[in-house]
Amino acid sequence: MKGKGALWTIFLAVIVLALVFVFAGSGLNFEYIIPKRLIRLAAIIVGGICVALSSIIFQTLVNNRILTPAIMGYEAVYLMWQSMLLLVLGTQGLVTIGSGGNFFISSILVLLYSWVIHRWLLGNGNNDIYRLLLVGLVLTMVISTLTQFVQLRISPGEFAVFQGLSYASFNRAQPATLLYSLVALTGVCVVGRKYLPELDVLALGRDQAMSLGVNHSKLVGLYLALIAILVAVSTSLIGPTAFLGIFVANIAYALTASRRHRLTLPTGCAIAIAIFLVAQFLVEHVFNYKTTVSILVNLVCGAYFLLLTVRVRGTL
Repeated sequence: MKGKGALWTIFLAVIVLALVFVFAGSGLNFEYIIPKRLIRLAAIIVGGICVALSSIIFQTLVNNRILTPAIMGYEAVYLMWQSMLLLVLGTQGLVTIGSGGNFFISSILVLLYSWVIHRWLLGNGNNDIYRLLLVGLVLTMVISTLTQFVQLRISPGEFAVFQGLSYASFNRAQPATLLYSLVALTGVCVVGRKYLPELDVLALGRDQAMSLGVNHSKLVGLYLALIAILVAVSTSLIGPTAFLGIFVANIAYALTASRRHRLTLPTGCAIAIAIFLVAQFLVEHVFNYKTTVSILVNLVCGAYFLLLTVRVRGTL
């Protein structure tokens, strides 16, 4: 099962999973249960697409199959903002600014952080992507340390709220934030599709891309900006996703047996949505909300990441 055959099979599986997720055990209650599940389904679709697109494009730019945008510190910025909000305003602050306000502020902070480091490290024609990764990794550690320090200053009740915000969840999504997320995602897809053939060329490496007439610096900057938007939307909407991007990207490569992005990107999106659907279904119907989507996803994807790392090292 390779290429387009794998893609259509996964799409069919996603449709079946979506129908099961929406209607299983609902009693066809169209007044409350099904509308709530449709909102969660929309969050799953938007979040899954954002995670898949950002991870696969990022791995193309850095030419590494075990890295995700999380290494740049985007999710760390989101978590630091949540902890600072609880420290300064307490749990009442979350109520005051509302879910929509928190979504906008979180997204703006992540985008501002991305703009600063890109301007600092990739400005003036500088194209050292590996320096950007190194600085991003260091900043991730620094910001995470600051977040841990803030956690020690908040009350146990506020820390419990912070823990809830640090896990991926689809129950926080609201129709308004979903609409804003969909608009942002649509804009990214429209811009990214325009340069999709060039993205295939970027996968060949910097020197080969430049020899084929591709403006490497411009496209890398553009796609890093699009990745920042995708991560900002997904993190603000559903929370951090940790290892999911690595799993999605590598499974997409394996199923399509190709690095052509017209195949890997939609396949990765379908895989991410399917994983989220299965995890959310298990949380609701099997574990009765005694676990979280993040725990289930990280358990599977983290184990896969470990196996991938060991296998790669064993082949060197």
